[in-house]
Amino acid sequence: MPRNAKKPRRLVVDGRVYMWTMSHRHRRDGDGRAVDCSQTLTLSPQPSGSGGPLRIVFADGPGRYVPGGAPFGSGDVGFTRGADLNLHEPGAVRALLDEALARGWRPDDRRPVEVDGWTLIEAVAVRAGGTGPAAP
Repeated sequence: MPRNAKKPRRLVVDGRVYMWTMSHRHRRDGDGRAVDCSQTLTLSPQPSGSGGPLRIVFADGPGRYVPGGAPFGSGDVGFTRGADLNLHEPGAVRALLDEALARGWRPDDRRPVEVDGWTLIEAVAVRAGGTGPAAP
């Protein structure tokens, strides 16, 4: 039986539990096409209320891709000429979390924090089993 994509997944790092989910957002242009797509990976420290969520956002832009249909899978994000990740892979999520922690995110801080995922991707892509790094 396949996993429910809407159900949060559990990740344990150094004895700390995080629940993680992904979401996709976009708006429709006049022709009904999806534009301004973004993929957000949200990691929430547990137990609930013990810290604010970390939102790692990958917004579409020149030289980048986020899931929005064929030919990309729902969790694929990357540079068209460089690093990429599959956000469905726990190793990719762990690598992004490790990099955010190394750059100063503190899970005990109770306010939500949003990070531009593109600033993290090259540092984590090889470690997480994606490709890269390369210039965007």
